[in-house]
Amino acid sequence: MQEKAVKRTLNLYIYMCAFEYFISLIVTGTFLATLTSYLGISDSLTGIISSFVSLGCLFQLLSMFLNRRHTKSLVLVGNIVNQLIFMLLYLVPFFDAGQQINSAIFIVVMLVAYILSNVISPIKSNWFFSLMDPRQRGVYTSKVQIVSLITGMLFTFGMGTLIDHFRESGQIETAFILCAITIFVCTVAHAVTVIFSVSPAPESTVSSRRDIFRVLKSKNALKITGLFCLWCTATYSATPFYGTYQIKELGFSLQFVSILGIIHSLSRACVATSWGKFADKKGFAVMLRICQCIAALCFLVNVFTTPENGAIMYTIHYVIYAIALGGIGLSQNNLIFEMVEPDLRANAMALNSAISGLVGFLVTLIVSPLVDYIQQNGNQLFGLNVYAQQVVSLIACIFTVLCILYITFVIRPKKRTV
Repeated sequence: MQEKAVKRTLNLYIYMCAFEYFISLIVTGTFLATLTSYLGISDSLTGIISSFVSLGCLFQLLSMFLNRRHTKSLVLVGNIVNQLIFMLLYLVPFFDAGQQINSAIFIVVMLVAYILSNVISPIKSNWFFSLMDPRQRGVYTSKVQIVSLITGMLFTFGMGTLIDHFRESGQIETAFILCAITIFVCTVAHAVTVIFSVSPAPESTVSSRRDIFRVLKSKNALKITGLFCLWCTATYSATPFYGTYQIKELGFSLQFVSILGIIHSLSRACVATSWGKFADKKGFAVMLRICQCIAALCFLVNVFTTPENGAIMYTIHYVIYAIALGGIGLSQNNLIFEMVEPDLRANAMALNSAISGLVGFLVTLIVSPLVDYIQQNGNQLFGLNVYAQQVVSLIACIFTVLCILYITFVIRPKKRTV
């Protein structure tokens, strides 16, 4: 009975992640850029808002103080509240409070939603990862990723097409209402998957407060945190500004962006299982180093992306990025489960996400003035005609190369022999 319950729970986790992914899609990227543009929020501020997903990770540290004896209830209630707050984002345009106040409300709502989401995240991840077969974590997490990607691309294409339709017909407010309803439906479906999941075993629900300082002394936990700080520096110096780049400078429609999303998702889904099998056989650090090399290439491609070649070059960038993320997306929690002691894993996940997330947010905050400066200077820097997103892509490429060196000389990956 217990084996069947665990198998059912792992299957439900796949759908749970898909519903979470749908909500994340609709509050990020070009969907977010469409909403912030309507509210009159600048590109640089949109980039900062986009990085709230990173800043929110800082609050994962609060999960260390929560009583793990009520894991299932915490996950259920916490996610319902935070997802309903995300729904409020698409209702802000209907507030009759003026542009500045509406923008302020929007920012506060977004930040609160990400805070609540991240407080719950390490507890939920540790719950479900503890149920997985250690010898098949790579393959299983690749299945989770594939289902989210394939269903997500259909979701993105459908929502993008509908929003384009309403926007072109001058009914963008109707599109916002549709987005709010969609988030509500996903919230209900997500809650159902949690309700029917098996509760964690008693030994995994004991409060881990006594281990808060132990994890700060774990060399492997700190090494992993350092690695993902570098990776967040790379990604958050560039990707938060890509959403507005696509719909403004490159002139993409949301439908075309949705098609790009489909290509990205298919590319990532096609390699996810192969990356998972490779990691289960050779080790997640070995796999991650290869993926970082591919990621460096993808950022380099975007350095040469302009409105004249945007449709081709950005597509190439996005496909290469998808191949890299197919492995990188599997590595963060799995690397912790591979290198950190079992009783410290939940806190190690919280520490890693919190510190690297804070770094990512601060990086976006630092880079935003540079984006503003280049745009306000007529897309020029040091006398060169460049777009801001080309410059930040170069910065991302440099820091990704540093990630490769860090894995090689600090993590020192060793291939598995069994």
